[in-house]
Amino acid sequence: MSVKLPKRLSSKKKKAPQNNAQAEVLQKLGLEALCTTPLDPVSMLDISTWTLENNPPLEPKDLPNAFLQRLWLLSPDARSPCCKPVHDVLNDANKSPEEMINGFGGESQSDINPLDLVTAIFMSSNTFLQQEITVRMVQCKFAVPLVLPNIDPEEPSRFLLWPFRGVVSQWRSNFPDKNRKVHRGDLASTYMPMVSCVKLGHCGVSKSQVLNNVISGLRSPSQTFLHRGMEGGQLPRRLSNGLVEIGWYLPTGDTASDSFPVPVVISNLRGDASTHEKNLSLLCQASSAVVVFCGNLREKDKQLLATCKGMACKLILVDVSDTEKNENRAVGFVDQNLEEDIGLPRGSVLQGRALSEEELANRLCDNLRDLLPDKLKLVTLEVAAKIAVELGLNVDEGVVCKKAMATVEEVLKGLDEGSAQFRKKQLPLQGPLWSKLAEIEKEERKQRNKEKEVNPQLQKEKKDILVELSTYKMTPAMKIFTDALFTTDTMERTYFLSWMKLKLQLMQTENQNSAQGLFTDQQTERKDDMLEHSDEFENEANNDLGDDDSFCTDSTFEEEETEDSQQQVEQGQELEYWQTFTENTIEPQSQQKEHLESTLDPAIEQELHMMSNEKEIQDEEIIESKTASCSQLFEPDLSLLGLEHFLREMGLIFELTHISPSSGSHNVLRLPSLATDLLLYGMPLELMDGDASNIPIHWLSCVFAELKRRLPQEQCRTRVLTNLSLHDARNAEILSALFGVKFPEGRKRSTRGLYMVVLCLPDDLRKDMECEFLLLIDVEGLCSMSLDNQSNMLIHDNEMATVATGLCDVLMQNMSSHEDTDLETNFTVMVNALLRIKECGSFPICQVLAQDEGINNVLQASQLRRVFEMLQTEPGANVTSYNGSHHAKIPTSITCVKGPWYNMFLSEPIDMQYRKAVLQLKKNLFGALKKCAAKSEATSLSEFISRLCAVWDAVRAESFSIDLQNTDIALAFSLLCTQLSQWEDSFLEHMESWLMGAKQKIFATKAKALDAAIQNVLLSELKDKAREEVKTETDKLRSKVEAYLMTDDSLKMNTFKPALMSNMNYLLEQVTEEITERLETINESHCSSTQLKKFETLLEKEQESKLHALVENSKSTNVLLQDAELEAEFEGMWSKILSNFDFRPSETDDITARVTDILKENLISRGLQKHMKKLELIGQNQTSSFQVYDEHFGYRSRLKHMFEDNNRQQRLEAHQVASNIIEEYNQFVAEKSSLPADFSDSYITELLENVEKALQEKSMEIRSAFEVDLKVYLCSTACQDFQKLHDRYAKDRELLTCITEAKSTYLGEFIYQFRKRDQCQRVAQAFTTMVIKPTVLDYIHGPLGMRIVEEIRGQAQQFKSPRAFHQSLLEKLIKEDCFESFLEYLLSYDNFRLRKIQETVVAHLSESTNLDKWRQQRLGEIVGKIAAAVSQTAEGTNGVLSDTKPLLERVCLTLESDGDMDVTRACLDGPLFSITTEWDRFVTCLMELLAAMRLDLAQEFSQNVDITQLIQCLPTQPQDSLFNRVRGCNKQCPLCRAPCDLEEMGHEIHKALLHRPRGMLPHGSDSLSCPESMAEGHSGQSKETHDMSTCRGLHSLYADCSISPEDPDSQIPSAYWRYVMARFNERFAKEYKQEPANIPEDWKRITEEEALSSLKEAFIAGQW
Repeated sequence: MSVKLPKRLSSKKKKAPQNNAQAEVLQKLGLEALCTTPLDPVSMLDISTWTLENNPPLEPKDLPNAFLQRLWLLSPDARSPCCKPVHDVLNDANKSPEEMINGFGGESQSDINPLDLVTAIFMSSNTFLQQEITVRMVQCKFAVPLVLPNIDPEEPSRFLLWPFRGVVSQWRSNFPDKNRKVHRGDLASTYMPMVSCVKLGHCGVSKSQVLNNVISGLRSPSQTFLHRGMEGGQLPRRLSNGLVEIGWYLPTGDTASDSFPVPVVISNLRGDASTHEKNLSLLCQASSAVVVFCGNLREKDKQLLATCKGMACKLILVDVSDTEKNENRAVGFVDQNLEEDIGLPRGSVLQGRALSEEELANRLCDNLRDLLPDKLKLVTLEVAAKIAVELGLNVDEGVVCKKAMATVEEVLKGLDEGSAQFRKKQLPLQGPLWSKLAEIEKEERKQRNKEKEVNPQLQKEKKDILVELSTYKMTPAMKIFTDALFTTDTMERTYFLSWMKLKLQLMQTENQNSAQGLFTDQQTERKDDMLEHSDEFENEANNDLGDDDSFCTDSTFEEEETEDSQQQVEQGQELEYWQTFTENTIEPQSQQKEHLESTLDPAIEQELHMMSNEKEIQDEEIIESKTASCSQLFEPDLSLLGLEHFLREMGLIFELTHISPSSGSHNVLRLPSLATDLLLYGMPLELMDGDASNIPIHWLSCVFAELKRRLPQEQCRTRVLTNLSLHDARNAEILSALFGVKFPEGRKRSTRGLYMVVLCLPDDLRKDMECEFLLLIDVEGLCSMSLDNQSNMLIHDNEMATVATGLCDVLMQNMSSHEDTDLETNFTVMVNALLRIKECGSFPICQVLAQDEGINNVLQASQLRRVFEMLQTEPGANVTSYNGSHHAKIPTSITCVKGPWYNMFLSEPIDMQYRKAVLQLKKNLFGALKKCAAKSEATSLSEFISRLCAVWDAVRAESFSIDLQNTDIALAFSLLCTQLSQWEDSFLEHMESWLMGAKQKIFATKAKALDAAIQNVLLSELKDKAREEVKTETDKLRSKVEAYLMTDDSLKMNTFKPALMSNMNYLLEQVTEEITERLETINESHCSSTQLKKFETLLEKEQESKLHALVENSKSTNVLLQDAELEAEFEGMWSKILSNFDFRPSETDDITARVTDILKENLISRGLQKHMKKLELIGQNQTSSFQVYDEHFGYRSRLKHMFEDNNRQQRLEAHQVASNIIEEYNQFVAEKSSLPADFSDSYITELLENVEKALQEKSMEIRSAFEVDLKVYLCSTACQDFQKLHDRYAKDRELLTCITEAKSTYLGEFIYQFRKRDQCQRVAQAFTTMVIKPTVLDYIHGPLGMRIVEEIRGQAQQFKSPRAFHQSLLEKLIKEDCFESFLEYLLSYDNFRLRKIQETVVAHLSESTNLDKWRQQRLGEIVGKIAAAVSQTAEGTNGVLSDTKPLLERVCLTLESDGDMDVTRACLDGPLFSITTEWDRFVTCLMELLAAMRLDLAQEFSQNVDITQLIQCLPTQPQDSLFNRVRGCNKQCPLCRAPCDLEEMGHEIHKALLHRPRGMLPHGSDSLSCPESMAEGHSGQSKETHDMSTCRGLHSLYADCSISPEDPDSQIPSAYWRYVMARFNERFAKEYKQEPANIPEDWKRITEEEALSSLKEAFIAGQW
């Protein structure tokens, strides 16, 4: 539709919805208001026509608009109830339509059931919009509502019949006899089987999914019926319960994929049938078969089934009950008993409990296929509507609709005599007189154009025609037609126009079917007896029908209700009638072939002849395919009628009033107003009669004058979009897909002409296109075959194409997908039109639409694009057309749209790219219309009529250099365009190669040698060379064109040469400009990339330094830095780099003018225009500081302070204020200059605002001159300060923008590198501390103890043997002369020895220097081994990210392989060491830590250390090792505890060299005393006798000890202990708390030397 009418098409308002669950759904969808004022087709302008994007709905209220938008684009996801949140819209992935068929694109789910969405939209739409929606839903293979539930549950449902009257399609029936024909019919009146499906009881099987599988069969999966498996389908239905929807199955003729051999209507009742009995009754009575899906049945369900059996012709039960939930059922399952109870035939029950949905669908399909085609009655939706009325349902076709239909019947009365006769009687003005008059006027125009006298014979013929036309009286049909249109009831008028289209379309369909030999005219075949017995035939057809083609008959009348008596017709009569009917309907195959061959053109006949030897079935398929898809194979029947013929007659009636003024009645004079109403409603207005090739100028002038009167004068600017293409290119369908408008379809009938529709633009497009209205012009019937003279038709085609091209601002060239045998003629018509309009000095912006991607289509589209681009007027040509517009050369784009018109069979799928292609085409067209606004002003309606007259006058006068019958020039010119395009491509390739060489020269400049002056000189030289090169190559191209023109006779005229030379000049300018710009871009890119590399190098250097410092600081402090601290460090580094970076200075870019303009606007906004002259001071150098003058103060203020201090105080205050403001300004400049950004105008704006704010805060009596002078002073200073900033950044502004945008990336990399390095450092530190250092210390200390032992033994002789060590101990005891030492020796012999050894070791290490040398040596060895192991592991890992754990384990294994060390690896098992890092960086950290550890240990070794502490760290204790070497056998004398001094290994008899006398041990410690000690107190007794007797006793007690008395004659061996005893007798007694021993006097006389001497003698003697 076009312009919204002030009054809706609804004749009455609907009842407002009640407050219930249904109303909540409408409210949630935002449709509650539309229930009272429903949507109409005009609403689709705002919803769909201007939509350029497929935007997803954001909330439930967006779903209705989204549904309609998607449906108008035939999108498979139109019914999706899903909304996408706003944050997901920005990340919308562009999913293919295939992905959205089942899942609706994967968006977030809404809480609206998709079936409720469809139902709500139908409830909110009027009947005409419902028809538009239905047509598109059927195209998308969606189920369409047939019975719509009322929003008020108490009101009856509504039966929708009108929406289905517009659904027309074609199909091929398929039968075993191979007699497959192409049929065409509408959904409302075509007889076909109707299978209704309902559900009783609860069942787990999805009935809708089963039906989808039935419809799809072996084809791609179908989603005709919405089901629970689709998104939103599982939600409860709140609006659509009781809805009856239908799907239309159409066969393709392929027995392998067709589910049924004939078209079938499948209806689906939503909800449980027991709760919608009225709808169930309707389906039972109106259907051919009823399929009941039986779930868990109850007794009342069984009774309902019995009722259904009585009403339905065929009842099929499907048992899908759930056996686990049957406790409350009266019927456990549907079995043969139930069949018998309700009287069903055997086999009427399908068991589906154990079957999947696919298997159940296959079985149901098999059952239905067995019933087709002759066992099911045929029905129509028209008959079903009558049954619905009887049941109390509302039917949408009310009184107004029936009245309009009756009026249409009156208008078309007499049409049964033939269309040619009807047109001759009722539409006489379109006869030969009108065509002859047009020819005479053209001839007169040609003669006047040639300045010749008009032929008198022509004048006489014209006068005779006018006299005959003056006798015209309006015919009855036109009288009724115009009166019907004059009605004030817009609903009735809309119904009338729709009925006219439908009735004429049905008639056209029958005529086409008859012409193809596929159908007979049923209106002439059906006799009155069929009307009388139609119901009988329907009820008994399952027994009598023998041929299926009766399904394909098209009903053009409404079936009447049959009386009961009419059902008694005998079966034989009925069968005889149907046999007669089918014989008339089905044409024998041989006759069909003969008829087809008689109507085919020679090319098709040759193709058929070549294929005659193939199989018969293949031959039939080829013929039928050609018949179905190529309408040009049949010559259009000029006798066919369309609504456009009545409207054309209406215009000619008014045009006649100009010829014969007396013939115009009152109603005739109102016809322009009526035509304007229709135009505003959306009906096309015919601009040119293509049959007569004439334009009713006076009629159109009056219509446009009326249109201009109705529209606001200031809103009448227009742009014109013309669709120019051949008759078979489906122009009307394409414009309907793009803009939702309806043009006459010239492809389907003999419509020829130019038609226009007016569209009112929305506000956003008005601004872009600089107009308010878009005029769409469609060319129909161009280059169609005709029975007239072919030369005349060629002239008419050229005239029509030229007028259409001359009127438009944007031309859409629509390339048909059909192959035309006369392609050259058709192509030349379009090219000639462009060439003629070019002569007028005007040329539209062109767009090409290709309906197919085939090679022929693409080549033809490319050829046209070359012609378009060649004829584009060059810039600066100053060529003005008759409409005063200037045209510029704009590239032409080619868009491929494979629409549903590509195949007329609804059974074929829609191309998945259709939606995207349509939106892209609309974008291209709107983009072209916006470009028109840039190059020319929009035309008014008056200017459009003037433009039409100018073009028509030029066409009639043939004031073009190209004759209307010439075809050679167009072909020659198109070939020249192709050749020139190839030459241009070669030229551009040459320049591209030259540019690559220039690029290499520019990039050959090294970064270090990059200087602005050098680069500018190089760039200037390259530009000069580029201009010379382009000019040279263009001259060569120009020479080629001139030579080509001289060789072609068709192009020798001077008409083309200026255009071609202008194109050469345009090419020269464009290529020169482009090459120059690209050179500048390349140069700037080189400089910028060099600068960027310099910046990144500097940044990398600074970053490396900063990272190293931060890592070292982190290592030393062991503090983990936070991100905020790192960001602060980075900001400091960033500012330092930007302040030190050498940006390229600006060349000449003074900011003074910018600052002056800002200040000027500021003063104007503050009303200070009188100070504008002071702005001249801005930019001058400031020689002094700001001065305060008396003129800054008012007269009264100066007079007040004059006698006080001569205004001194006032001036000081003002000066102080100015100083404060200037100080703030300095801080402001410093702050802005520190930012890494170029100068911005906002700086000055902010500065002026700061001044005004500061002055407002000070209450001073100052004039505006003070403010102005202060602002001028600051702005002058700012020019100097900010000029420096601008000069620094201006040249590298893009570089600055680039690095500023990448700052966050650099920051992230900085933080990442620090984190990785810090982590690397910490892990390396942990490995060094936990693994390396312990291993190093173990390696150093391991052999150190033994080395100390060996060195001590080498230097100290007492450690040679246990006896020597014992002797040395005794000697030291004598020398020490310390009782405590003797006491420790006697009581704790082992501890005493160990202490003495340890003292020896400590003393030795304190004096020795070898310890440090040993440790340093071992340290160097182990560090070298570790470094070698780490280096070995690091081979081949440079820059590679690796897991450190396995690599560290390899290091440990390498160290252990030496065999002299053991590495502790237990700590590696934890997560601490499992990180991913660059191994070479980790190795570097590890080596650094290893070196640091070595230095630390070396320094530690060189310092004085605690020997005792060091000894404790050694794994081998030297004192223990020495002790073990000198401890002997560790046996003691059992009497005196003297140690055994024997050194032989494994001796069994122990012997002490020096026994201790009694008294040295406490009493009770021994039971016996040594022999020598026994003689202490028995001096008068015989010692020998006593000792001998004692020794014999001891030998018997201690057999392993050698105890013998001393020699009584010698006292030497015992002198040592006697000396000690005598020396410490008192001390021993005191220590042991006993009486002192009686010491002989001679003991007291023993000296120390004698004791030592006896000791040595004893040990010497003991060796023997």
